[in-house]
Amino acid sequence: MSFDREEFLGLLEATFSTNGMSVLLDDKKSDKLYRLTVRLLEENKKYNLTAITDLPRVVLNHYADSAVLCEYIAQGVKVADIGCGAGFPSLPLAILRPDLQITAIDSTTKRINYVNETASLLELDNITAVSMRAEDGGQDPKYRERFDVCTARAVAQMRVLSELCLPYVKVGGDFIAMKGPSAADENREAANAIRLLGGSIAEVKEITLSNGGTDEIKHPLVFVKKVKDTPRDYPRSYARILKKML
Repeated sequence: MSFDREEFLGLLEATFSTNGMSVLLDDKKSDKLYRLTVRLLEENKKYNLTAITDLPRVVLNHYADSAVLCEYIAQGVKVADIGCGAGFPSLPLAILRPDLQITAIDSTTKRINYVNETASLLELDNITAVSMRAEDGGQDPKYRERFDVCTARAVAQMRVLSELCLPYVKVGGDFIAMKGPSAADENREAANAIRLLGGSIAEVKEITLSNGGTDEIKHPLVFVKKVKDTPRDYPRSYARILKKML
């Protein structure tokens, strides 16, 4: 799919400027986000990657929203993106923060192939996508407690998400959940689960983003600090997680 490159770049720069993120962009990164958009919309015709296809909302909902995380992730750390789908936030993060080493995890092989192929086309050597179930990776010594940061965007409610994500995080690291309007209730319900899994809710930040026009998104980021090792029994199989949530 083709569209006017200069129009896109203007929209990208304006949106990032409106939200105080201009420092994250340079010509090379902006060009890669343009190329990512061309590929996303082209591949979206073949199979469902995103319901968001108009440029202002792609830039706001996918790129600016992913970019919010940059402020909260230290230099040079290892990041796991659980349930990465079409590569959000992992692909924009890889573009905007080349210092990060990102592992994107999803159980849908087609989407993982898309992320890996896109990373190759954009010459992103700091992201690898892996096709596996999150609960399997959480028990695998290759991934268990190997990451400084774990992210997840709109994957599951907090009681489920904590069991899937906290096992990936090193003690002292952070799990950052990009949640929706029910976050406060979910956090209360998940409090015991988070403690059992070795975490502690450190902070909840309300994020508001705008493209300077009629589009605006609001949602919380939930920061969970990993304060002790996750017990070996967790994560359980997904069927068991759903049958008896912690």
